[in-house]
Amino acid sequence: QAELARWRAQSPAHERAWQRAMAVSLQAGSIPASLGAPALSRPQRRASRRATVRALALLITAVPAGWLAWRMAPVQQWTASHATATGEWRSWTLADGSRMVLDTASAADVQFDARQRRIHLRAGALYVETAPDPQASARPFLVSTEQGEIRALGTRFSVRCGDGYTDVAVQQDAVEIRVRGGAEPLRLQAGQQLRFGSSEAGQVQTAQASASQWAQGVLAADNMRLDAFLAELGRYRKGWLRCDPQVAALRISGAFQLADTDAVLANLAHLLPVQISARTPYWITVLPLPH
Repeated sequence: QAELARWRAQSPAHERAWQRAMAVSLQAGSIPASLGAPALSRPQRRASRRATVRALALLITAVPAGWLAWRMAPVQQWTASHATATGEWRSWTLADGSRMVLDTASAADVQFDARQRRIHLRAGALYVETAPDPQASARPFLVSTEQGEIRALGTRFSVRCGDGYTDVAVQQDAVEIRVRGGAEPLRLQAGQQLRFGSSEAGQVQTAQASASQWAQGVLAADNMRLDAFLAELGRYRKGWLRCDPQVAALRISGAFQLADTDAVLANLAHLLPVQISARTPYWITVLPLPH
């Protein structure tokens, strides 16, 4: 503690670096002593002070990277019957012949029994193409989230859950939605999408192509803000992908292959007046071009 206090007092840059480290550690957990001690114990000459700050900057990078690695494999992905890692999407043929595709960093439980066919989406997103029930007495096909339940009416649809909401987009036929705290079920037709929470639903909107094209490995953008585009692209990458506020409002359109997100980022520099700054492969910022 005494060595740390002396080091912080030696330079305003040291204090700023330490405050940044503390801000990160509040979210990511304490900094390992095996990493921190070498940075603080270096000789405090002018040149090595700069090296120390650089070392601490790398330390600040390393802690979020470890925290993000944990975030990319949370408990629900360890225990779910079906799960995907960051940057991965997988397809399964279910026991009734239906097809389910899980999006990046997603987890779901498939529970078929004598009374129902149910998928509980724990995290992320899924796409479903339902098949007729092979049993004589047709069982309902249900997808549930924390916010409610979607009943398939012979259809193709996608479901995505986030912080307190569920998005549903229908590509074929229709679904019936029951909000957990709602009264009457809502019917959603092909070409429509809806966001709902635990107690109420939003307005029915025209379904966006991006709601389901990820199931074919494509990120579709139609006049999308750059910050929103990068937030979506970042779901398929490990690490942090940041958009500078100066370029956040730029617009982008196109279909981008999710199998190579590095290539997508490289193409941004040809499509828009931006540059890509990579501190590490896991810490990338999209910046405006220099004047």
